[in-house]
This record gives sequence, C-alpha cells and structure tokens, in this order.
Amino acid sequence: MSIDSATVRHIARLARLAVAETELESVRSDLARVLHLFDDLAAANVDNLNPLAHPHDQVLGLRDDVADQPDRSEELLALAPAAQGGYYLVPKVIE
Repeated sequence: MSIDSATVRHIARLARLAVAETELESVRSDLARVLHLFDDLAAANVDNLNPLAHPHDQVLGLRDDVADQPDRSEELLALAPAAQGGYYLVPKVIE
C-alpha cells in the first residue's frame, strides 16, 4: 500500500496527533515500513504450525491444601484494643 502525505495528515487528524510539515516524510516512511512488515507477516507460511498458548511448557506444581501454620487468631485478637466475636472492633469513621 502506498502512503502519501495526504494519508499521513488524515491518519494524524484521526489519531489527534500533531505532525509538523517537516515530519511528514519521516512519519510516512515509518508507516510504510510498518505496513510492509504486516505484508511480510501475512505472506508467511503458517500451515502445519501448532498454535502455542505459551512459549514455554510450564507445569504448575501443586501441593496439598494443608494448614502449615498454627491458628494464632486468639493470640492476635488479644493484642487489639477491642475485639468481639472473633473480630477487631474499630471506631466508626463514616457517618
């Protein structure tokens, strides 16, 4: 696809970008290279390729769901200034 200065101005206006007249040629060249890259990617032969969900074959190590720390809730509640029914009591901050 050929890109001219008018196309660059139009794309810049749609993208709400300010492109100075002195930068038009540089932006046009960059856009042309990007489109050429997409053309190359579209032409790549991807037949007989399996899709990859992740580039590495990773397996999550599972462990048994067992508590490995003792229950210290009563001990920690005893440190609070006020507690009731297993909950910390805090002052009301919202009216």
